[in-house]
Amino acid sequence: MATVAVTGHVRIDPSRTAAIADSLRAVLARSSAGGLTGLSCLAEGADALFAELVLEAGGRLEVVLPSHDYRARMVAPHYAAHFDRLHDAAAAVTVLPYRQASARAYSAANRVLLGRADLLVAVWNGLPGRPGGTADTVAAARAAGLPVEVVPA
Repeated sequence: MATVAVTGHVRIDPSRTAAIADSLRAVLARSSAGGLTGLSCLAEGADALFAELVLEAGGRLEVVLPSHDYRARMVAPHYAAHFDRLHDAAAAVTVLPYRQASARAYSAANRVLLGRADLLVAVWNGLPGRPGGTADTVAAARAAGLPVEVVPA
């Protein structure tokens, strides 16, 4: 059974969504022999799209939330129902012991994802970003020797 984690951008160009979804489906199909577990923090954008596709593929969705206040503080009102649906569909939800969402909490969540994964898929434009973001997660995975598959954002 393969365990695939995701990192990626919150804002995805709507004209790229279908192509990104197709690329993610291909990664998941290659990884699903013997079963599939998908790991996501359920952020809007790449994380949510990945989570949807894991469920579509019949995989097990596991969620890692960076903080206790993540839903209240970081989930935009237009995304809340979608977040709740994915959260409720998860086979397991881990909430890290941080009271508030922060770069430190995001970095910790990414370390949990990388520690459980056999592969990291990154929906990424290849550019540096903020601490705890996609670029940092890709760099940490590569430094740890974890395979990374980049889906261009």
